[in-house]
Amino acid sequence: MKFTINWLKKHLDTNASTQEICDKLTNIGLELEEFEDLSAVYEPFKVAYVESAEKHPDADKLKVCQVKTKDGTMQVVCGAPNARTGMKGLFAPCGSYIPGLDMELKKSKIRGVESNGMLVSEREMCLSDEHQGIIEVDDSLEIGTSMASIYGLDEKLIEIGLTPNRADCAGVRGIARDLAAAGLGTLKDIDDSPVEGTFPCPINVIIEDDGCKMFCGRLIKNVKNGPSPTWVQNLLKNVGLRPISALVDITNLMTMEYARPLHVFDADKVKGNMVLRKTTGDEEIDALNDKSYDVVEGAIGIYDDSGLISLAGTVGGVSTSCEQDTVNVFVESAYFDPMRIARAGRDMGVSSDARYRFERGVDPEFTRPGMEVATRLVLEICGTDETEVSEIVQAGDIPEWKRVIEFDPSYTKKLCGVDVPAKEQISILERLGFAIEKSSSDGGMLKISPPSWRGDIEGKADLTEEVARIYGFENIEPVSVRSEKAVTSSAETVKLSRARAARSAMAASGLSECVTWSFMNKDLASAFGSNDNSSLTLCNPISSELDQMRPSILPNLIEAAGRNADRGFYDVSLCEVGPVFRSAKADGQDYMAAGVRANNKTPRHWASDITERAVDAYDVKADAMAVLEACGAPAAKAQISTDAPEYYHPGRSGVLRLGKNVIAQFGEIHPAILDQMGIKTPMAGFEVFLENIPEPRSKGTSRPLLALSPFQPLTRDFAFVVKDEVSAEDLVRAAKSGDKKLISDARVFDIYKGKGIEGGHKSVALSVTIEPVDATLSDEQLDALMNNVIDAVANKCGGVLRA
Repeated sequence: MKFTINWLKKHLDTNASTQEICDKLTNIGLELEEFEDLSAVYEPFKVAYVESAEKHPDADKLKVCQVKTKDGTMQVVCGAPNARTGMKGLFAPCGSYIPGLDMELKKSKIRGVESNGMLVSEREMCLSDEHQGIIEVDDSLEIGTSMASIYGLDEKLIEIGLTPNRADCAGVRGIARDLAAAGLGTLKDIDDSPVEGTFPCPINVIIEDDGCKMFCGRLIKNVKNGPSPTWVQNLLKNVGLRPISALVDITNLMTMEYARPLHVFDADKVKGNMVLRKTTGDEEIDALNDKSYDVVEGAIGIYDDSGLISLAGTVGGVSTSCEQDTVNVFVESAYFDPMRIARAGRDMGVSSDARYRFERGVDPEFTRPGMEVATRLVLEICGTDETEVSEIVQAGDIPEWKRVIEFDPSYTKKLCGVDVPAKEQISILERLGFAIEKSSSDGGMLKISPPSWRGDIEGKADLTEEVARIYGFENIEPVSVRSEKAVTSSAETVKLSRARAARSAMAASGLSECVTWSFMNKDLASAFGSNDNSSLTLCNPISSELDQMRPSILPNLIEAAGRNADRGFYDVSLCEVGPVFRSAKADGQDYMAAGVRANNKTPRHWASDITERAVDAYDVKADAMAVLEACGAPAAKAQISTDAPEYYHPGRSGVLRLGKNVIAQFGEIHPAILDQMGIKTPMAGFEVFLENIPEPRSKGTSRPLLALSPFQPLTRDFAFVVKDEVSAEDLVRAAKSGDKKLISDARVFDIYKGKGIEGGHKSVALSVTIEPVDATLSDEQLDALMNNVIDAVANKCGGVLRA
């Protein structure tokens, strides 16, 4: 919200300095974003007299002017066609900044003739787009008169940041009201008394849409439209608005000064009466912002006998717009449902000052008084001896806005931590326009009614905020967030620790971390386990392709790998740590670490011992195990089952469990899923359920103390014949159980089926690592241990040593 100090003082009687005003604005919650002294920008430019303007000796269209300034006579080379002897213009000396050209003026030679400064045009001074000639000023002005004083640019401009709830301060008067309540002056009265109409309004208004609560209209006949007075134009220009015509400028002035958007119709263009009803969705409107819109269904439309002429509270139409030759004007002041205005503006992509205020909620009580203030402005600026004002035609009524909030003044200290006496709190609220009466049932309680312009005040917390900000945020004693007496607990949680450990483990495994959306396409989500859960469907998605909360991270990573492949990067490995969603309930969210590997694990290589190999389930199983180990899970004790979700390839996937607790799942992605997603390269993925990992029983370090044996480890190879259904994992566990103290590892290095092996059986070769602890093993001890391994495999897996 922009305004000038002089505009503010039109409503606030104050002797406060500019600095005091700026400080107070921030202290009461209307944070100062920018301050600009406009007069400083135009300070170098002053009135000068052209003593002579002679033709340039070497250029037909240039003139050499002798310009008398306050500091002496300067020679200026000028190309303006209106430069002539005896005129007065605005002179820019060397070293001055020309805002319209964004350059600093320097002494130069033009076609061999020295030029010291320049005579400026309106476009060079950002006054208008006119640049066909230099600015001419009145002959009565003294040489040296500043440009700022001539054009009313000796202003100080303030811009404040408004929070969405402060619609009342989207007008200068609302800001003045707040400053007056904060003790920085007195709010001046305005004349909003009724202007007597001399004839009934011939245009009637009918409301058929409850989105319009109240509509006031008035016909003003025989007005003289045209450029608005200089003071109006200067006010609008200073805040970044372009003057258009007197009638339109009055509506902009009302919007910026009173936060009361209005609209003016050329009454001679209106056909019949006006009807407010819902738009049908098959209409178009040529709007006043030089754009055409396909009107959405359900907006509040203003119609006459010719059809749609305006979108209420959003943007007006060209068909009934006021132009320079407008003689009869119909003025509208209305109150519309904020939600309806916001919806229509957003759906159609229309931004306007009117929409900004209506969707935040304007003062309903000021609807009719605003019409009276606007009527006086029309009479003052556009009135003639023949001007006539009609009676106001009104449809609907002021919506019910009054409410009572019970408030205990002691709540302010409890909530805000500042002790403001009850009497001072009452005084602050009354100065802000609140009506207060003491409760008859409880002597300390107050019954408080917010004013009509504060639709954002809904409860006692809002009242404490009002008290605190007017009391002054600067008066609230700061309290250190550090405790001087106690040691605070760590902000680190198990979830954060595991997430960090998972990221490190995946990065160490060669995966690149991604950050993807937490939502995806609904059809794709159903393929990854969403089960058409409507509670996870977004009501207002940012895209039709992102309309469902994700049930898994894998689809987003697969799509990212696919986009890399489309750009020639086929062998990518991606990972992410983040939430996935099972339901909309509080416990329906899981925290996951997931990753995908695409195409080849090892690329083609010139070395004979390195061959190209596609990614498989074992690669991503290793990634999942690495994450589990990094997070402190007993990964080596996890059982593997083959009941992975359907989006994994059956027979090439698995689930890691600790008992019934699923801690990870992995495998190659199902070809049908990849085909559905348009992915042509093979992929494998894994998912680790970080919150399902059991916490360590001890509260010590995440890993036990590393104890290394001083003795040389031994390896012994075994080949067992077992049935086909016996898993390698069961065989490895059985072998390790032969001596849990001495056997440190057991690995499968070969599987054979064929000649010499009974049908329905297989030969599995194991390499068992034996690590002595206390002393080297004798041959007898080693033979006994090997027999224990053979017996354990025979008992638990039915395996026999291969002959």
